Amino acid sequence: MLFNELYSAYYNTVAALLKQAMDHPLSDSELSEIIHQHAFEESELYIRPALKDQRWQLIQTEGTTCLKKIPSMPLTTLQKQWLKAIGMDVRMRLFTEDTFDFPDVEPLFMPDDILIFDQYSDGDDYQSETYINNFRILLQAIRTHTPLSIVQENKHGQKLTVLIQPDYLEYSQKDDKFRLIGAGSYLGNTINLARIISCQPIKENPPTDLRKRNPLKLRSVIFELVDQRNALERVLMHFAHFKKRVQKIDVNHYEATLFYDKEDETEIVIRILSFGPLLKVKAPVHFVNLIKQRLIDQRSCGI
Repeated sequence: MLFNELYSAYYNTVAALLKQAMDHPLSDSELSEIIHQHAFEESELYIRPALKDQRWQLIQTEGTTCLKKIPSMPLTTLQKQWLKAIGMDVRMRLFTEDTFDFPDVEPLFMPDDILIFDQYSDGDDYQSETYINNFRILLQAIRTHTPLSIVQENKHGQKLTVLIQPDYLEYSQKDDKFRLIGAGSYLGNTINLARIISCQPIKENPPTDLRKRNPLKLRSVIFELVDQRNALERVLMHFAHFKKRVQKIDVNHYEATLFYDKEDETEIVIRILSFGPLLKVKAPVHFVNLIKQRLIDQRSCGI
């Protein structure tokens, strides 16, 4: 296990007790309160006698401790290796400047050790200083529930300014892209981070209607599925968070109806195409045309 017994509830509980005991003698009521706060319901039956009977010689009978420094929880070698490994992910700079560079250990694994075979190669530019700055502003706004003014570029290259109340960030592993989900924007509830040019908090007199979320524009697509190479199981897992209906036609063929929001339509097209000939879209005509156009675009790019 990466995070072993060093970080168990009992260790953290005793560390909290010692910290208080260094400040002032612990009373019985304080001891019980801290144990209940940091450990389990029944933990007092074990921790209190261990301290009172001096089996754990850490807190003296009068509630004080002989320790001179506040106890800390050191990282194990394996934990350092893990942190150093994830610190090498280019996306980590979106969240922190800490590189987790422990010179005394090697990373547990290298980024090249992980191969995502079905990920698109045109993901977001996580090393762009503009992208990193925008990401951190968005993250802080989500944490503080602060509305934002965002300048973004649409698919025609035009600059647009929208006001939005940010709710959360969404990451697509297949597309390797982040999206902002929020409310109040006249363009919809979703903004691709790669299209954001700049953003800033609205600190004074924010519009009162930003909490009003745009209604979902529900659509559906019907496709036929050939259950080869566990296709049925993979489809059900792949679209697990979408409402759907599946009907068996014969031994190896199923008809599925998938319901989605219009804002997710491009992603649904990409996901369905990722299953190749095992899925065949039957309706509506609008969606069939989207599939055809996507294939034409890919062919023109030599994909």
